[in-house]
Amino acid sequence: MKPKIDTTKPHSARMYDYYLGGKDNFEVDRKTAQQAMASWPAVRTAVRENRAFLGRAVRYLVAEAGIRQFLDIGTGLPSANNVHEVAQNEAPSCRVVYVDNDPIVLAHARALLTSKPEGKTAYIHADFREPQKILDDQATRGTLDFTKPIALMLVAILHFVPDEADPRRTIQTLLDALPSGSYLVASHVTNEHDPDMLAGAGRAYQAAGVPAQSRVVDDFAHLAFRGLDLVDPGLVLVSDWRPDSSGPRPLAREVNWYGGVARKP
Repeated sequence: MKPKIDTTKPHSARMYDYYLGGKDNFEVDRKTAQQAMASWPAVRTAVRENRAFLGRAVRYLVAEAGIRQFLDIGTGLPSANNVHEVAQNEAPSCRVVYVDNDPIVLAHARALLTSKPEGKTAYIHADFREPQKILDDQATRGTLDFTKPIALMLVAILHFVPDEADPRRTIQTLLDALPSGSYLVASHVTNEHDPDMLAGAGRAYQAAGVPAQSRVVDDFAHLAFRGLDLVDPGLVLVSDWRPDSSGPRPLAREVNWYGGVARKP
């Protein structure tokens, strides 16, 4: 039995889709997103920069680090340049497992499963806070080889997991299951560059029942990358992580989003 889509409550995946200009969202998602945008007018710039960071990180992992397997948790709704599209464009044999807890993502999962014949993709309807369920799922075990390095993708998900949910425990459970030479890619909203603006956006999410917690860069580093070896240029604004061009980039207070890639020793 498929989970029912609740159109009375906003969901972060559908709000993200709205920011990106997608159509897979409901009035309640748009209303909450617009309230957040009233406080953080550049949020669409930030979301686009985060999406571009995801693509660059995946290309780096495949083309330079030799990774061929990805576990993408908090996948979000299908859009251009999903992980398997970027990865398989570099190496068609790449394998990807997608994970999300929004039933509307499940409804669109076929778009995430259009693998090149040399590779493989799978989709699991599950929650980040249940890491063992994700790891033990037949789709995960049937798609990924846990004797070889895997890239764990936690992009734009950790700021929806407040401290009381113990996200560090979840991250550690996932990393402990991965062999040496695996990687973590993570990004996270910060309030360092304009605390008042981000506080207003956070209140819009929380008032709508969407848990959210921004973190400063040191807290993000401690949460996600403890014990891992960060890849140059380290933990930086997503717009500054190995940009494709030397042209002008958005201001820090527009982006408000850190990202990094790190290797498990």
